[in-house]
Amino acid sequence: MAREFQRGHKARISDLTAGTDLYVGVQISAPGLTFDISCFGLDADERLSDDQYFVFFNQPKSPEEAIQLLGPQAGDTESFRVTLDKIPQQIQKLSFTATIDGAGQMSQIAPGYIRIVAGGEEVARYSFNGAEFSTERAVMLGDFYLKDVWRFAAVGQGFDGGLDALLQNFGGEVAEEEPAAPQQPQSGAAPGFAPPAQAAAPPAFAAPAGAPAPAPAPAPAPQPAPGFTPPPPPAPAPPAPAPAPSVHAQPTIIAPVNTPPGSAVQPPPPPPPAPYAQPGPPGYGQQPAAPSAPLPPGYAQPHAPQAPQAPAPPPGYGQQPPAAPPGYGQQPPYGQIPGQPGARGAPSQYGVPQGAPQGGAGVTAALQKFKEAPTGQRWTQQNKKLVRVDLGVGGDQPVLARQGSMVLYQGKVDFSYKGAGFAGRIVGNATGQEMQLMRCSGKGQVFLAEEATMLHPIELQGDAICVSAENVLAFDETLHYEVRRIEGHGIPGGALYTMQFQGTGTIVVKTHGAPVVLPVTPTTFADCNAVVAWSAASQVVVSSQVRMRRNAYAGDTGESVNLQFRGAPGNFIVVQPYEV
Repeated sequence: MAREFQRGHKARISDLTAGTDLYVGVQISAPGLTFDISCFGLDADERLSDDQYFVFFNQPKSPEEAIQLLGPQAGDTESFRVTLDKIPQQIQKLSFTATIDGAGQMSQIAPGYIRIVAGGEEVARYSFNGAEFSTERAVMLGDFYLKDVWRFAAVGQGFDGGLDALLQNFGGEVAEEEPAAPQQPQSGAAPGFAPPAQAAAPPAFAAPAGAPAPAPAPAPAPQPAPGFTPPPPPAPAPPAPAPAPSVHAQPTIIAPVNTPPGSAVQPPPPPPPAPYAQPGPPGYGQQPAAPSAPLPPGYAQPHAPQAPQAPAPPPGYGQQPPAAPPGYGQQPPYGQIPGQPGARGAPSQYGVPQGAPQGGAGVTAALQKFKEAPTGQRWTQQNKKLVRVDLGVGGDQPVLARQGSMVLYQGKVDFSYKGAGFAGRIVGNATGQEMQLMRCSGKGQVFLAEEATMLHPIELQGDAICVSAENVLAFDETLHYEVRRIEGHGIPGGALYTMQFQGTGTIVVKTHGAPVVLPVTPTTFADCNAVVAWSAASQVVVSSQVRMRRNAYAGDTGESVNLQFRGAPGNFIVVQPYEV
């Protein structure tokens, strides 16, 4: 039975199937729209460092054929074959995307999906529909990413800019068309950007049983790997009712800052007419025209009784400014990056006029390094002390956060009190592990922080972790949590218990300062007031160093009671440079 994913959910591929030869099918459609479905092979920095790993209709496979484009089959709009054990080491992520070819928006699409098939059996599926999007023209549907082992993530995030914004997000370059010199048309000339002609359609790879036989091809069809067969086409899902569009469903995109409407660079007003027979000042972006012949001495020169000569154009418009301190002249319009080089006499790449001050002056340039981090995941760390969570357009992915930790939110978000119940309050008061929580639900993004502490999102994939309630900022509502007792005879201050979180989701842990993570050994001891978290499989006991000889004199070291950790290799503890 296929495992159903929601946007933001992740899982190890080894938990879905033991195979490495996978079939990835994408089904996406909309009336009157055409889609281009591609796969980007990205490096450790999530950049397309090698164009050979951009697999699309004009490049149907990677060099070693670890990623192959198979075409439509088995009810899928597009399909791929991915052989994980053939992917080279420099490729750390495979991002499967869909872009609209032409006009249109992703909010128009019918219910679709991206699915994984192994050994002829569907093992995972992420379903989506147009209600999850608004004005996007390109979306990232799902990712295969390497984090110790290969994993799958349901992404469901997009860009308004279409394929151009998608390429810029992955570090690619969009070739800009240059105006070509007019030339006579040639009969029979092929367009410059056209896919190579094929004698016949490529045969379907590993077509499912019952599918119509492909047309005979000149060459024999390649034989599929054993067991690599997608299931028969699934029954179409009933269309979901489209809710009202949300203006906050649009995610942040990675793209150059463009000039806002109405703030385009305007040329200066034309100067008054020059005196008779005297050439006027050069226009915006033009060089002064050289006279065809030298003028006689004194010809057309201004005299005292004549009208004054037309003023020279301001610096930065068609001429180099005179020597002046940096920043002298005009300020760039809001939303433009100052100091960017451009062609002489024309706006630069970001619309900054020629002659703008170099070095990045202005409010926008000063705040550029603090702009919102790009989206693409459910939990996104904006900086070391601020985290953002996307609640999901459907409003069915709430989170629990510490009361008062919200610093900013976008969209329609509802904050409600999350009580622990009578029994929970009794246990929390008795153990010191009571958490004052609020429930964040709705449609939008919530930014969380508390007292400028450092935040660390930790993703759980069915495993468990023990965290002190004092160090928990927020977590997915899907996680199960309970109070766990630490073995021992007691610890001063009541720190005898901790919270254990288990399941599939993310928990955000806060620390005072940068923590250190150490492996558990038979001789690992930690201060009970400095330890933040540890793996749930570790055994924790109280260790006391109270000795009659040591404590027979006045004074105390303050380190008489510690926690000793024991466990198999692979267990860990997290300690902060601060004592509660």
